Amino acid sequence: MITIDDILETNRMITENKLDVRTITMGISLRDCAHPNIKQFCQNVYDKITASAEFLVKTGEDLEAEYGVPIINKRISVTPIAIVADSCKTDSYVPIAEALDKAAKAVGVNFIGGFSALVEKGFTNGDKILIDSIPQALATTDVVCSSINLASTKAGINMDCVRQMGEIIKRTAELTRDQQALGCAKLVTFANAPQDNPFMAGAFHGVSEAERVINVGVSGPGVVKHVLEDLKGADFSEIAEAIKKTAFKITRVGQLVAREASKRLGVPFGIVDVSLAPTAEVGDSVARILEEMGLESCGAPGTTAALALLNDAVKKGGLMASSHVGGFSGAFIPVSEDEGMIAAVKAGSLSIEKLEAMTCVCSVGLDMIATSGDVSAATISGIIADEAAIGVINNKTTAVRIIPVPGKKVGDIVEFGGLLGYCPIVPVRDQFSSEAFIARGGRIPAPIRSLTN
Repeated sequence: MITIDDILETNRMITENKLDVRTITMGISLRDCAHPNIKQFCQNVYDKITASAEFLVKTGEDLEAEYGVPIINKRISVTPIAIVADSCKTDSYVPIAEALDKAAKAVGVNFIGGFSALVEKGFTNGDKILIDSIPQALATTDVVCSSINLASTKAGINMDCVRQMGEIIKRTAELTRDQQALGCAKLVTFANAPQDNPFMAGAFHGVSEAERVINVGVSGPGVVKHVLEDLKGADFSEIAEAIKKTAFKITRVGQLVAREASKRLGVPFGIVDVSLAPTAEVGDSVARILEEMGLESCGAPGTTAALALLNDAVKKGGLMASSHVGGFSGAFIPVSEDEGMIAAVKAGSLSIEKLEAMTCVCSVGLDMIATSGDVSAATISGIIADEAAIGVINNKTTAVRIIPVPGKKVGDIVEFGGLLGYCPIVPVRDQFSSEAFIARGGRIPAPIRSLTN
């Protein structure tokens, strides 16, 4: 039974601690849009998206007004384009990205994800075309997001794709250099990508999903920090219990919004992704939660342990609050999107090496990290390979969203705007080359733990 105290507490979470529903994401299958003629395919895609998501934004706005819960983004994810466009007779998928962009703008969503390929075990012709198209596609569109899954615990790591993605990221940065390499902020490489993820840039509509589905991503790092402020001197068992209870309450808000959006749109409810997704605003930081546990600055010894506790407690609380929890669920550590992370990089307590260690226990991986523009493609590929290995060996999702900004060097600040925030250029130790290692190519075999049958 919901009491008046519950209502008042939720209201305080929203008004004082920045609790929000970060996104309502409609997943749309494009499998029935396939056509050998690319112009017809693009038209099919545009028609399917605009018909399916016609009322998505209005529904989100109505729910926001009625329940008083901020819904920050309304988004769309689609079937990986490399799959549904494989039959097109073409050597470029850039027109498809432009069709996605046009459709997303027509229905008013903030982002559309799914300019994607799943290549952990090898490439089809469509995969190759899509990957080659990424730099131009992200340079000529505004709201299209792209992702590549190049590793999994079951398949191992596609090192040919790892090598290629270093080059693709560098080319994307160059083509969007007048926007501070913004194209790279819309591109992510994955190991073990979840197929029901509502968060960009990695969202796509999995091939095992229904025709349409509603997924909701909730957030609320400020709420968790506020709770810990009242637990000075408490031991870690008490802290874990408090975070778990708070995550339960946050997830119930997401469950309510998801169920109601599903009912009004006539689209099945998929999952609630209960993730602490920060912003660059003060009071909305995952790093500050870790510091509230007793760390002088995020990145200090003990940071990985604190993040492990946080991530686990968030998952446990969320699982109890919703019938279907999925996506990433846990705590994100995107540098440019977290005011505390930005401060820690500036202070020198947080390095890319420490961030890599933290990805062993966080929800995703190395996220929204701006580096100098002269970091080589081989170094970027090496970073991707290391992060993929963490995911593959530990059977978890990991990812890399790195932004080598042309013309920028350590000490500079890069402004991306909006939820993407801003970031100091993060130093990368690249005085020793990874080039010969990356040039080997092939596939790193799946680990022994993949043999679970």
